[in-house]
Amino acid sequence: MSTDLIELSATDLACERGGRLVFSGLNFAVSAGEALVVTGRNGAGKSTLLRLIAGLLRKSGGRLDLTGGAAGADEATTAEQSHYLGHLDAVKPALSVGENLRFWTTYLGAPRGAPIRPALEAVDLAQLSDLPAAYLSAGQRRRLSIARLVAVPRPLWLLDEPTSALDTQSQDRLAALMRNHRSRGGMIVAAAHGPIGLDDPRELKLGAVT
Repeated sequence: MSTDLIELSATDLACERGGRLVFSGLNFAVSAGEALVVTGRNGAGKSTLLRLIAGLLRKSGGRLDLTGGAAGADEATTAEQSHYLGHLDAVKPALSVGENLRFWTTYLGAPRGAPIRPALEAVDLAQLSDLPAAYLSAGQRRRLSIARLVAVPRPLWLLDEPTSALDTQSQDRLAALMRNHRSRGGMIVAAAHGPIGLDDPRELKLGAVT
């Protein structure tokens, strides 16, 4: 993952959903190694902003650009260069833990046969690789979703309340993964109501639109 001079920037960004203006006039920039925490009360648009960056929603105004990085990155979409971790964990209960991660690594473009055990070890799930995901606790499902971030390197992590359902030990593990990602030039944009283990993040505070 080459992240030299990579930057995510927004200029006068706006989003409207169901005829309601969620936010407008947003301006921010995040460069390699930086983290931005999006805060604000419920309904302010934190999740909406992350979903917009991930390409799941359309903007209604302004610009959103992800530039720099590896050769050809400017031709790739922001969605193709980011991981989105939302409120719901995309886990298929009929598949094993390992099969779930293998599905996602293939879907996200990892080389065929790429090892998944290191990613499972990073979230302390390697010993459960053969267990059907239906038997996982909420915290374990969250950790399995986080394993995707490790298994397929991408420069931008979009994290929506990433510590949800995680115990203290798992939160510490996630904090270490985020530090490592940033130390390698990765960027993080996270929505949160409180601290999530990021070191010296910048803050973007959204205000609810009535």
